[in-house]
Amino acid sequence: MGNTILEVVNLKTHFVQRSGLFSTLRGQERIIPAVDDISFYLKEHETLGLVGESGSGKTTVGRTILGLIPATSGRILFDGRDITALSPRDFRPLRKEMQMIFQDPDAALNPKMRIQAILKEAIGVHQDINGAQVDRKMGELLEQVNLKESKLTNFPHELSGGEKRRVGIARALAVGARFLVADEPTSALDVSIQAQVVNLLKDLQKNLGLSYLFISHDLRIVELVSHKVAVMYLGRIVEMGLTNRIAESPRHPYTHILWSSLVDKESREAPRTSSGGKLADWGVFDFERPYRGCRFAPRCPVYHARGRPEKCANPSTEPHLDDIAEAHKVACHFPL
Repeated sequence: MGNTILEVVNLKTHFVQRSGLFSTLRGQERIIPAVDDISFYLKEHETLGLVGESGSGKTTVGRTILGLIPATSGRILFDGRDITALSPRDFRPLRKEMQMIFQDPDAALNPKMRIQAILKEAIGVHQDINGAQVDRKMGELLEQVNLKESKLTNFPHELSGGEKRRVGIARALAVGARFLVADEPTSALDVSIQAQVVNLLKDLQKNLGLSYLFISHDLRIVELVSHKVAVMYLGRIVEMGLTNRIAESPRHPYTHILWSSLVDKESREAPRTSSGGKLADWGVFDFERPYRGCRFAPRCPVYHARGRPEKCANPSTEPHLDDIAEAHKVACHFPL
């Protein structure tokens, strides 16, 4: 891998929820820690897979990095430059370096614009080139994402799901981006189309030297695409390491449960952990109101098997992400 292209240091993105006018006037606000003190780095030509349940904060991380949501605190460094508090005007030149592949292509693509106009608009925003050069650039983009030139005259609703994904990727590449946040780029696609999109992203990374923050809940896809994986739970990274180590030898009980679910999707019972405990009632959990201390404790089989030790529930001893092996970190008092 090359130099570090992105570094996130103690990033927090908190939202304020107000229940009504009177609550606002009384100063009664509820803080939702969507992203709560996370750190990681990404090297050039590398892919970091970000996984976790819905509501864990994955998409918020990506949007905060790209300046679409303001950070509450912490630092975001791109190519060594602190971009955390840049104004929209100062951030604009960076848009040609950093782009997002949005989860919902139907919402991301203007339904009233033909594909040609969508790509031409993206090219024209950051590049001062004439009509012939624009046409040549569009031809290159279509070739890169394996789309036929005839698709330029189509509206988004006339394309298949896979074709709309390719248009989204082409638009991100149109400005010359080197770093892409791919937010669930294979969701709602057939398995065969998913494979095509994955192979396309890998080919583009190899040919163009791209770096990806790959956000997904599909663990098999993450294994295929990512060099490293970070597992999020309620706004925190609970485990991070090389993809093969995370998949083959997870150390956090939550990660263990996620990857074990791939082995037997039919079973409603979680696998036994190395401590011999069974998974507690998974139940419904309030993702907006994180548990004090270890956030996973209420659902953790190890916590229940060990008799609910005080250490896990004490706010003053919340587990931190610590090194347990080379390039492998876990936030757990009793790692597997």
